[in-house]
Amino acid sequence: MNGFTFKLKSHAIKGINIKKMRNLGLTFALIAVMNGTLFAQDVHFSNMEYSPLTLNPGLAGANNDMQVISNYRTQWNSVAAPFNTIAFSGDMRLNRDKRRKKGHLAAGLNFFNDQAGERTVSTNSIGITAAYHLMIDNNSTIGLGMNTSFGQRSLDASDGNWGNQYVGGGFNPAIPSNESFENAIFSFFSASSGIVYTYGTNESSMRSNDGLLINAGYAVFHVNRPSFSFIGNGEDPLFMRHALFANASIGLGQTNTSFEPGIYMQFQGPSREFLMGADYCILINEGSKQTGNIQHSSIAFGAFYRNMDALITRLIYNYAGFGIGMAYDFNISSLSEASRGRGGAEFFLKWTMNNSFGASSKARI
Repeated sequence: MNGFTFKLKSHAIKGINIKKMRNLGLTFALIAVMNGTLFAQDVHFSNMEYSPLTLNPGLAGANNDMQVISNYRTQWNSVAAPFNTIAFSGDMRLNRDKRRKKGHLAAGLNFFNDQAGERTVSTNSIGITAAYHLMIDNNSTIGLGMNTSFGQRSLDASDGNWGNQYVGGGFNPAIPSNESFENAIFSFFSASSGIVYTYGTNESSMRSNDGLLINAGYAVFHVNRPSFSFIGNGEDPLFMRHALFANASIGLGQTNTSFEPGIYMQFQGPSREFLMGADYCILINEGSKQTGNIQHSSIAFGAFYRNMDALITRLIYNYAGFGIGMAYDFNISSLSEASRGRGGAEFFLKWTMNNSFGASSKARI
């Protein structure tokens, strides 16, 4: 799972003694399951822009001719059995040779697997995306993307610790939980869409470093509100998720550096998230544009803040079309007493080809 989700779920167990809470393990996931709307939140990453299709379907083909990204996140190891998420996405322009005329088509594929606790609650999803980006002028496009995904969710409650199994302050596994689930495994379809505006200018000269890239967009996920509950049949539809973002890569003229701010807002039912921060990118080698003998390389580091939840540090290295990055969440929420400030670690690998729109050497997404 993710920091956003677990922060909300932690409120349901606020009264539990901190020393006992470290020993509850799988109980976290099971309590969250019973707490319906608090659990039914989407997975996401602190490196939001490096999981583009979970941020906005319109990002397919927005900045690169082709890109492939994999993500891994692990969280709450210091509190209970860890929550782990892996994801994969790929997208490409379908008519890149004609993109400078009127626009271009793009397609994408994304997958994620989310494990809460020791596989107690498992969610898998695979989706396909189609997008079209219309050229407004030589420097900007506006794109619309549509995503359809198929998901499956399963629950193994056999190892769970339930409230009625605690007697006299101690846990007795011999006491039956008396819990039953009508849908221990179920499938669902989800439809989503998003719109993205992209503006980019190339450097005015080889050494000016005055290129600019701006991305901004809005997306709505789960428009059809699929059922998402282990209890009951169709009584707990998944909330629609509204996602807004804006980020930029701003070349600091006559230097080898750039400033890369970003702001992200998400709303899903009663849940709210606000993430903002910036990276500072240092160009190591610009790369030869004619011969290709020298490859472009850069390193970026930055910090982000997620409202009342975490401080996030990031480090990213790019070489040619490859990139690797990591982020670490330092927990500052009410759960920090149990977590000792340790939130989650996150990693990504990416490969891009033919960045050709705007300030391509600094493209964030």
